[in-house]
Amino acid sequence: MKVRVRRVSGSEIRVPITTDFIKLESFLKLANAAESGGMAKNFIQNGEVEVNGETCTMRGKKLRVGDRVRLLGAVYEVTQG
Repeated sequence: MKVRVRRVSGSEIRVPITTDFIKLESFLKLANAAESGGMAKNFIQNGEVEVNGETCTMRGKKLRVGDRVRLLGAVYEVTQG
């Protein structure tokens, strides 16, 4: 049996990157929003991820500094590292 836990956060979690962009699937792993690539893939394909306020189902979506990702009630902001 799988149990989903919703995180509720009043502020954004800043996640620094050192490259020009990062793919959405990799970003979810880097931010510890997903434990594995398979879990990240499922979140994305099920339409549970929002990028800049819009549902995103593309695993390879390129995120750049300033983009915001919402998953399970938590908001992650891509920052320069």
